[in-house]
Amino acid sequence: MDEQLQEASGLCALPRRGLTALRGVGASQDAVVRARNSGAVATVLMDQPGNLNSFTPELRAQLAAALMEAAQDPSVRAIVLGGSGRFFSAGANLKRSALGTESIRDILLKEYKPVFDAVAEATQPVIAAIQGGAAGIGMSLAVACDLVVMEENAFLLCPFSNIGLIPDGGATWTLTRALGQRAAFEFAIGGDRMPASRALELNLVNRLAPPGQALQTAENWAGELAIKAPLALAATKKLVRKAAALSFEDMFMAEAEAQETCAASADAAEGIAAFLEKRAPRFTGA
Repeated sequence: MDEQLQEASGLCALPRRGLTALRGVGASQDAVVRARNSGAVATVLMDQPGNLNSFTPELRAQLAAALMEAAQDPSVRAIVLGGSGRFFSAGANLKRSALGTESIRDILLKEYKPVFDAVAEATQPVIAAIQGGAAGIGMSLAVACDLVVMEENAFLLCPFSNIGLIPDGGATWTLTRALGQRAAFEFAIGGDRMPASRALELNLVNRLAPPGQALQTAENWAGELAIKAPLALAATKKLVRKAAALSFEDMFMAEAEAQETCAASADAAEGIAAFLEKRAPRFTGA
């Protein structure tokens, strides 16, 4: 494990800096997640830069709450997930994990899974913004998002086999779905850094950004998505996420049902009218 990830795992203790409170979650001195809204875009930031945003119990709880809060806000049409400092997330905090008495299985199901569920169940598209790198379950979370922006000098790392563990956070499912069995297995057991260019080539990420620009690029993209029809985006996200588990016939039927709902919406009427009148549509989500 290199020095950067030793820091992240808690093997090298670093001081915490001042943190900004998450709206509605805890006191400011205890907040390890920050959230802000800009128009119809919500940005949720992990804010433990001193340990490269590795997952402590506090971060897991506050991140799940922040993502669910953003998803339930009717004014929010797109969500950006990022990390403060020089790293998206270095994954599990191994030092904190070693101190606990609860089983790893229970921690994954009770504390991590709500974070992943919040991403999957949000009706809005969730865009990950990766700077520096995403390792371990931090990598699992990044690639579990609907869309991913990654800085050109960043990397993905699946280091589990190096410490006698297996990929978690649904990574075996997500990676296999994205890469196919052999490539997913190679990455899962290799323990090597995957550079951004290779991640783009393999469709693990959607767009690359210059160094220092991942968050801004993701927020700009979210702003573009936020002016689209919310019902159509939500239905498309739901369909795409379940497509791999269904047959062509089942997906054709699911699309037909979703299209029936969308076609009857006020947004569809507005979209068609705007197209015919050669103007920009004004979608309301109705």
